Amino acid sequence: MTPEPIVAVSGLRARYGKRTVLEDVSFTLPAGAVGLLGPNGAGKSTLLRILLGFLAPDAGEVRVLGRRVQDDPLAIRQMIGFVPEVDCHIPSMSAVSYVAYCGELCGMNGRDALQRAHEMLHFVGLGEARYRSIEEYSTGMKQRIKIAQALVHDPKLLLLDEPTNGMDPHGRREVLDLIRDLSRKKGMHVLLSSHLLPDVEYACSWVLMLHQGKVVGQGSLEDLALRRGNHFSVRIRGDRDAFGRALGADGGSMTVAGEDLLQVTLGDGLGSAAIFRAAVAAGVQVRGLEPTRDSLEEIFARAVESH
Repeated sequence: MTPEPIVAVSGLRARYGKRTVLEDVSFTLPAGAVGLLGPNGAGKSTLLRILLGFLAPDAGEVRVLGRRVQDDPLAIRQMIGFVPEVDCHIPSMSAVSYVAYCGELCGMNGRDALQRAHEMLHFVGLGEARYRSIEEYSTGMKQRIKIAQALVHDPKLLLLDEPTNGMDPHGRREVLDLIRDLSRKKGMHVLLSSHLLPDVEYACSWVLMLHQGKVVGQGSLEDLALRRGNHFSVRIRGDRDAFGRALGADGGSMTVAGEDLLQVTLGDGLGSAAIFRAAVAAGVQVRGLEPTRDSLEEIFARAVESH
């Protein structure tokens, strides 16, 4: 049986006054780590607010973890952890008191919430600083405590809105490592919203791409990166020029990327067999062949251009 999608959206429309932010948005998200990708203003934060039940859509149906959000948004929020883009701590509170308080707000009793707060602060690397006032924390530490408060009630789904904004490269990588660990080792479902393509590429295996309030692409990164299927890295031994002429006769082309490394582009509908035909015709030996994977930046640019 096909597993039920973590999130299922159909015909979604959302407006702020006369401005349409999301228009006819439909998608399903699988289990695991999903990147919600798009430039600022694409509608990512609005979509997260709708998934949380904070904002009612103007049209469409939204299901999260099998439940219709419009029917019981409070029950949905109890199953979700949310890491907002803006700071959300309470001034003068210590980290452990704040995270425990967030647990109580989610329905936990005080003793369990406090114990869980200690566990989550250790998990995010703030164990030694858990009694300090949050106001003394650095930007990276504040991001970590936002993750701790989102996890304190053991949610099934974690939503993160631009979790690495304003962080230095080292702190950014540490936060992304935490997200990867939650998805790959702890089995938590994650939806990471970001305009930073390298963050999504590092932490996620599936991507949903938004542009100007519409879905312009979705799928696993592996499938999207190989979708064109006509770009290859090829290592040969022999006459490169003769190989290039043979490729050209079959509608292909090549560029030199190293002493024996070529980047080969084939015509539409042609596969790797065309490379071997050209090698035989040119009398060269193919010593290595692998499809060229597009970067997420190239995937996103191509998706936008096609719409």
